[in-house]
Amino acid sequence: MQQIIQIGDRMADESSQPDERSVLDWMGGEAFKDWVELRSWIDTSYPGVFAPDWKYGGKKRGWSLRYKKTKAFCTLIPSRKLLSVLVVFGRAEREKFEERRYSWSPRLVELYDAARAYPDGKWLTIPISSADDQYEVMELLRIKRPALCRRSA
Repeated sequence: MQQIIQIGDRMADESSQPDERSVLDWMGGEAFKDWVELRSWIDTSYPGVFAPDWKYGGKKRGWSLRYKKTKAFCTLIPSRKLLSVLVVFGRAEREKFEERRYSWSPRLVELYDAARAYPDGKWLTIPISSADDQYEVMELLRIKRPALCRRSA
């Protein structure tokens, strides 16, 4: 019986680590454009800081691309026709988010409020479906770590 692939399904084939072509094929052109733009922004804003590495989280979670130095920065999750970004906020980052709470979009605040808090922080997963979403993710990442090089978003 063949499984029906739906929007948001993860890349779950553990037989080979994804490459740019397989990510493009899985995500489709629109979501892949967001993937490329966000990766480029990270590389430009934090030159030489991160060496992204692929992690396989099993059949349910699939592949993700993690950016980490000494602590986690963010994780990009390539899904079917969708890019999501996981950001873990510790206590200091949560306080900074709360200081700006009313400047964020209602959708982001709703995602933030619904995100579960663990001992190591609040795990916030943000689906990117617009340029505004991508901009807010960049702002969240600047909270975690100030950019080394400024580039307009």
